[in-house]
Amino acid sequence: MNPAGLGVGEEPSAPPTTGIGISLTPTDAAHKAAGTFPYTADLWAEGLLWAAVLRSPHPHARILSLDTRHAAAMPGVRAVVTHEDVVPEAMLGRGVADRPPFASELVRHHGEPIAAIAADHPDTARLAAAAVVVEYEVLDPVTDPEKSFEAPPLHPDGNVIRHIPLRYGDPAATGEVVVEGLYRVGRQDPAPIGAESGLAVPRPDGGVEVYTGATDPHTDRDRIAGCLGLHQEQVKVYVTGVAGALADREDQGMQLPLALLAIRTGHPVKLAANRSESFLGHSHRHPTLLRYRHHADADGRLVKVEAQLLLDAGPYADDSSEALAAAVAFAAGPYKVPAAVVDGWVVRTNNPPAGHVRGEGAMQVCAAYEGQMDKLAARLGVEPAELRARNVMSTGDALPTGQAVTCPAPVGTLLAAVREAPLPPLPRDVPVEDWLLPGGPEGAGEPGATRRGVGYALGMVHMLGAEGTDEVSTATVKVEGNTATVLCAAVETGQGFTTLARQIVQEVLGVEDVRVASVDTDQPPAGPGSRGRHTWVSGGAVERAAKMVRTQLLQPLAANFGLSAELLSIADGKITSYDGVLSTTVAEALEGKELWATAQCRPHPTEPLDGSGQGDAFVSLAFAAVRAVVDVDVELGAVRVVELALAQDVGRVLNPRQLRARLEAGLTQGVGAALTEHLRVSRGTVRRPDLADYGLPTALDAPALTIVKLVEERDVVAPFGAKSASAAPLVVAPAAVAAAVRAATGRPVNRLPIRPQAAVANPSA
Repeated sequence: MNPAGLGVGEEPSAPPTTGIGISLTPTDAAHKAAGTFPYTADLWAEGLLWAAVLRSPHPHARILSLDTRHAAAMPGVRAVVTHEDVVPEAMLGRGVADRPPFASELVRHHGEPIAAIAADHPDTARLAAAAVVVEYEVLDPVTDPEKSFEAPPLHPDGNVIRHIPLRYGDPAATGEVVVEGLYRVGRQDPAPIGAESGLAVPRPDGGVEVYTGATDPHTDRDRIAGCLGLHQEQVKVYVTGVAGALADREDQGMQLPLALLAIRTGHPVKLAANRSESFLGHSHRHPTLLRYRHHADADGRLVKVEAQLLLDAGPYADDSSEALAAAVAFAAGPYKVPAAVVDGWVVRTNNPPAGHVRGEGAMQVCAAYEGQMDKLAARLGVEPAELRARNVMSTGDALPTGQAVTCPAPVGTLLAAVREAPLPPLPRDVPVEDWLLPGGPEGAGEPGATRRGVGYALGMVHMLGAEGTDEVSTATVKVEGNTATVLCAAVETGQGFTTLARQIVQEVLGVEDVRVASVDTDQPPAGPGSRGRHTWVSGGAVERAAKMVRTQLLQPLAANFGLSAELLSIADGKITSYDGVLSTTVAEALEGKELWATAQCRPHPTEPLDGSGQGDAFVSLAFAAVRAVVDVDVELGAVRVVELALAQDVGRVLNPRQLRARLEAGLTQGVGAALTEHLRVSRGTVRRPDLADYGLPTALDAPALTIVKLVEERDVVAPFGAKSASAAPLVVAPAAVAAAVRAATGRPVNRLPIRPQAAVANPSA
């Protein structure tokens, strides 16, 4: 017998250990596991001073006076800086720069920076910050986004940041069946593993070097230089260890004071925020109010979707315009809709700032349109999954923006996969354990009050920037001896870019020892690490540079044999010709040579949405389906997620282990958004900004995560054909959990996170 199908005398080949498709281990994994990896908070410098930031205790106030003399006179204090120490009209912010580095006349949100202090000891710096005397005239905060339209302007640019009126198909179309709903999505915080920190070191030329864990160092450099009146060449930003980033590590309000204090004192200055300062300093997910009306025919096929979406940006614009574009464009979900009338607004309030958080815009509308699909199914007496199956979009269909979906869109396949997956056993089929009850061992739950629910949800996200964003990244690949080096300003945030870069070079050049250089702003920009950008544009740039080096390597060999370089292949560290005449190792071919190349990757352009919300605004899309199984104590309203089953459109699996980790992370973050994560705010003031009050899911909250299907239909316009991984599960999981709670309780469940009173069973259900 020859079960392996080998030829006579052949030996089975060992599986490859490098290159694309392998679960290559990150080079820093052992250091991170051992606690020896250097994060920004671990940095030190001779003569180090410590910084602290004074933040407003009020969400809205007029600053009548600001007296720093007492703070500056304290022993150990080296400098106190305020708005007077930056360039007039200086502004911070990603997307739109409209945020003053320090409040001067008005405070617009709780925690807004007012002054910064450098001192010999961190406690001295904090005491000095408390000694700054600020006289406020407290103003009534605008905290209801619906009232923002008529409120006095909170910002010179007005209260309405953007309005998108989308009109698609016949606006007068009506269906035989109509369902309506009002939905709310709360304020989710990125809550990174490590709070923000940084170190700034003055330079002899009057400039500054900033060591930070931010994900977009070139934007940070440009904002710092602009606010301090420096040339870009005088500011250099180094990216050190990033302690987690589920957004963009956007708190420029921390990095600018560091740079300013270092220049002012002539000493290195370090700031390590505590968790409360972290909650107050960075941006959160946009809280959203969503009103929907779905029209369908008697068979449940959609005729028209009407929606009004209202996003709360807090006082500053940031990336809110793009979040709104995603929300409006995906307002009907991954379903075929002949007509849509959607109005979306994003407005300013005195609530905490909102900005880019994974799946922004798409997550909020997914919760609402999937709630509508459940309502429509109940009205028609159709199984919720079956109703969805009748309406799923596929490749070639159009979004309500008029953009054709040209990428693979296997939505029906994904839904079928989660429908067909085996369900987890019922509680009566397994031994009863207290920790398996909804609410856990201290939740006072009773097995007799527990009901099981199963819910489905489908969703989509866009990859890269949208509406004309110039997405570009540059990479350099150098090869010398048996070692290759990659230089690219793509920041490793845990998404695995450095591992992917190594795999790409191994695949293209056959060099096993690949090193990825640390990131600084002397390298060409690569943009922020979000929306799958670095897998696409930075990975694409690395691939192109590696292929250019490959050509430099192969052309001389091919010429010696009268061949074209295209007739040579590299595999397992060997170079061979198509006919086997030429055979040598990569190491031999590289001996004594130093080869390098620089390349860019720039995807096809997009365009802004027009006055009717129409336009090809997105480069590509990724889709996911989730089936949630929950147990609900219908007397207490406690919810336990038993299982999340995921089917996802991934394009191509580049690193199986890394991909699974990304999918599981997105699903777990989705559980938090569904049940526990909500930054509580009372009239603009954050209540208890700490992890004791903010409900991050723990290991006991994490359900069984089952990846039932990964669809590998390569996106032909994407390098390697791969798609963004972690955002889609996060977008879909909260909607699936809400659908499962509806199924268990008979309640509408129209708010995220789900409150206990919303999960108490409807007696008539």
